[in-house]
Amino acid sequence: MYLRILSALFVLAAAPVLPQASAHQPASDPPAGANDLGFQYVLPDDWQIVTTPALSTSSEGKAAQQTPDAEEKKGIGCLQVVLTARHGAPPSVVVVDALPFDCYGQKLTNRDLPGFGSGAAEGLKQAFDISSPIEASYTVAGHKMWIERARALPKGKTAPRYTVEIACTLLRKGVVCWMAQAADEAGLQVFEESSVILDGMPAPALVPPDIFVNSH
Repeated sequence: MYLRILSALFVLAAAPVLPQASAHQPASDPPAGANDLGFQYVLPDDWQIVTTPALSTSSEGKAAQQTPDAEEKKGIGCLQVVLTARHGAPPSVVVVDALPFDCYGQKLTNRDLPGFGSGAAEGLKQAFDISSPIEASYTVAGHKMWIERARALPKGKTAPRYTVEIACTLLRKGVVCWMAQAADEAGLQVFEESSVILDGMPAPALVPPDIFVNSH
């Protein structure tokens, strides 16, 4: 169930941030993703916050058709796009999404985390041709993290080639996933090395170095 909920979200969230998207506004302060779930994520001040439209009724209808179960529809309705930001040309893009437990009506556990994260990764396959995926787990700011990295090409194209990376964790009030569509090593480095606060606990980087060194 969680896999299909996240698939629907990332299909809808990915469309506005694909390479051809251009609508954005510069940020006067360092872009930060934060909400009442108790987390904050800060990108460098030269990244630009993307202005994305709210999910349309037709888009929600498509998601509902893909997930006919009433509980799954509710989950899609509760999902929030907290932050979308981009940098460079072709752009590297970061999207932060969250699922509040009070809206969804139930809490997830660490056993659910891999399935939830895999749903996010699965959703990307409708916008990208994905290859060489690799998963890992780690702990940051006292929270267990699930992460996947893969190579990606926009559907029907031979360039640009991206590295996509998705990291998810459980907070006291909800689940949050960070997704990077990195056009180059610098974009991936910014995604991984930007600071984060989770339930009041700070960490200097979202992804510590060498997470994938011993992963298979």
